[in-house]
Amino acid sequence: MERRTATLAQREYDLLIIGGGAFGAAAARDAALRGLSTVLLERNDFGSGASAECFKMVHGGIRYLQHADVPRLRASCRERSALLRIAPHLVSPLPIAIPTYGYGRSGKAFLGTGARVYDLLTLDRNRGIRDPNRQIGNTRQLSRSELLAMFPHLQASDLTGAIVFEDGQMYNAARLVLAFVKAAVAAGADVCNYAEARQFLWSGNKVRGVRVRDQLSGDEFDVRARLTLNAAGPWADYLQSDPEHFGTTRRLPFSRDAYFIIEREPGSAYGIAIQGLSRDKDALLGRQTRHLFAAPWRDKTLIGVWHKLFPEFPDLACVQPEEIEAWMAEINTVYPTLRLRPDEVSFAHCGLVPFGETATATELSFGKESRLVDHRRTHDVHGLVSLVGIRFTMARVDAARALDLLLKQWDRAPAASASDRIALPGGEIENFAAFEAAASRALPAGVRLQSLQGLLRNHGTGYRAVLDASGGSTIVNIPGTSTLAAEVRYAVSNEMAVHLDDVVMRRTDLAAGSHPGRAALLATAAEMGRLLSWSAERLHQEIATTERTLQRHLARDSSSTAAPDHMEPRATDAASATASSASHGAMLAKTMVRATA
Repeated sequence: MERRTATLAQREYDLLIIGGGAFGAAAARDAALRGLSTVLLERNDFGSGASAECFKMVHGGIRYLQHADVPRLRASCRERSALLRIAPHLVSPLPIAIPTYGYGRSGKAFLGTGARVYDLLTLDRNRGIRDPNRQIGNTRQLSRSELLAMFPHLQASDLTGAIVFEDGQMYNAARLVLAFVKAAVAAGADVCNYAEARQFLWSGNKVRGVRVRDQLSGDEFDVRARLTLNAAGPWADYLQSDPEHFGTTRRLPFSRDAYFIIEREPGSAYGIAIQGLSRDKDALLGRQTRHLFAAPWRDKTLIGVWHKLFPEFPDLACVQPEEIEAWMAEINTVYPTLRLRPDEVSFAHCGLVPFGETATATELSFGKESRLVDHRRTHDVHGLVSLVGIRFTMARVDAARALDLLLKQWDRAPAASASDRIALPGGEIENFAAFEAAASRALPAGVRLQSLQGLLRNHGTGYRAVLDASGGSTIVNIPGTSTLAAEVRYAVSNEMAVHLDDVVMRRTDLAAGSHPGRAALLATAAEMGRLLSWSAERLHQEIATTERTLQRHLARDSSSTAAPDHMEPRATDAASATASSASHGAMLAKTMVRATA
């Protein structure tokens, strides 16, 4: 992948897609697979919005059983299966226990009956998944003693055990988005990050492209296309601030979905459903309060999700420390023996997804499905469809639906693609355990096992290309992390990373659930500065911006018990990184940890 803005204005595309999150990236891949000349534009970095902030769950639809919504249940199951097939390195099964209490709606008999119905409704859930370790098992029951052995904090006199179901979990949500982007490029699409669509181009009442601002150079230019898909998520409405063509627009409600990560190593490979205090007014069959989840992820625990009506501009969404305290109080009220503490929090995520149209600040109404708008019907505007996705799991199929709708305006529309069966880049793996074992036996000199495991999960079969980015030099780690310097080089040269936080937050595992540490930031900035010829001022700005991003996520340096006083770069830090950049990696040679150490 190379960022080439000059070529974008030199042709008219069949399809322009605005928004490089999960839905836009999936649409670009699908369109390119259908043979359409396609361009994908993203105002920031690919996957930098709600997609990278999701709870990392790949939902199979069991939640819709309590709403008696079988079509959505079946659709979610199909999409979970598709992701397990096409991205086995980035998605794997996760068992989740729902504790049962006494009798009635919380009892094992009632919930067990629902689980058996779910099994029957999803009998085809493993179709086409050859790897047995990526297949979703039947629901099952745990006894009280089996559950307490895994979750001893669940001390309650009426606890009878649990119902267990399996869903999928993403290893790295941002890299899953990037895999779709890379697949689009491999199929012939043009893509560009930091390219903001400013306004539509018009021919009468037909959209014919957009005016684009290059966020890096400040240059503006036109990108023309026969058809346009606006998949900019919570930012999509702002492109329609044009009374002449769209009239008076009303922004529909969005939920700020938030969760946090704690530095508590999971005691079990199972996630657990926690009965929250907020009400699910749409539930017909199950419990009336909504479940929260505690899920193991790597060596940490994810806890969420909390919902809040968010009417403000999407860029302002963040989690406040006092909110964390309130959420912990809720969980500790339900399960006091869990004893969560705010100082355990190492990271907080949030992203905006559609709420139900009747949602208010005090009466939440949860969105049922992605918003798909044919602007011919709503505004007499041709050549434009808008897609605002609600769940990452549904990105592939909802993108296909949006393309099908848009292509009704084209008399030679191609047939649908096999996007649910063609592996994403790196996902050409029959059996992940066998693949991992073979890679471990051929462990390259200087690569630690932990680093290799991260490479295999993030890059799949493409991991060798990452190692080749070392250029024959000694393989070294970024200080205090399992991330290799070669991953930084590969991100810059092959994955369109142009800012420090592109690499820290999305291309690597550096900020996977915590602050990577000051030394890691400086070493990464130094290497990027060398590759991209950054000035001292640019280095200082990049470090400061990344620190602010980490601060907004309440990121804590888990390697240090000291209070975080490193939120702004010191002059000596930037000077150190500048010296390293100018001397072509002197800092790397001095500060990076050799992988053999």
